[in-house]
Amino acid sequence: MSFAERSRDYVDLTIKTENNMNVLLVSGHTNIKGDSVANKNIIQEFENLMPNAEIDLLDELYTDFKIDVKAEQQKLLRADVIVLQFPVWWYSQPSLMHKWMEDTFQHGFSHGRTGKALVGKKLVASFTTGAPAEAYTLEVSGATLEEIIMSPIVGTARLTGMTLLEPVYTYGVSYQTRNNPEALADMVERAKEHARRLVEIIKKSEK
Repeated sequence: MSFAERSRDYVDLTIKTENNMNVLLVSGHTNIKGDSVANKNIIQEFENLMPNAEIDLLDELYTDFKIDVKAEQQKLLRADVIVLQFPVWWYSQPSLMHKWMEDTFQHGFSHGRTGKALVGKKLVASFTTGAPAEAYTLEVSGATLEEIIMSPIVGTARLTGMTLLEPVYTYGVSYQTRNNPEALADMVERAKEHARRLVEIIKKSEK
């Protein structure tokens, strides 16, 4: 049984409808244009498939890591669906995404007695790894990838009252292989397939 099945926190996505929703994709990569293949191509394909989605490239907006909290909170308020898009680095989200969440998810806004701004919104974790799937087993890393990455996101969704959708992730898309033409082509195609799966998850969640 997968972590998703055990956690019972993912919404049932058996019904697909056609209502439009405001989608915000927050990119936590610290250098998406200069140091990424997979995440860059995921976002590009996602934009092609969902041209009305708002794309929040944190690395372009906050090179100094000084988050404009009010601006980011307004983006969250506009969104019906929030996608966290990031590469897994050292078994976690990149530092920039951590900083964004720490600053933006403020007591009284996202949680606490009066912090109800995110209640009912949908949250999707979309992430990639450079290492292959076999690097994320109980024997190798002590836990599965979903257990490592999703535990804090599950907690965040519960605390803020958001509905957690099924995560989308792709193993083995290392930037280090970008100089191998065959590996690069495979990585780009897998990134596009990842984006298609992400869009399908979002569309299935529409009510």
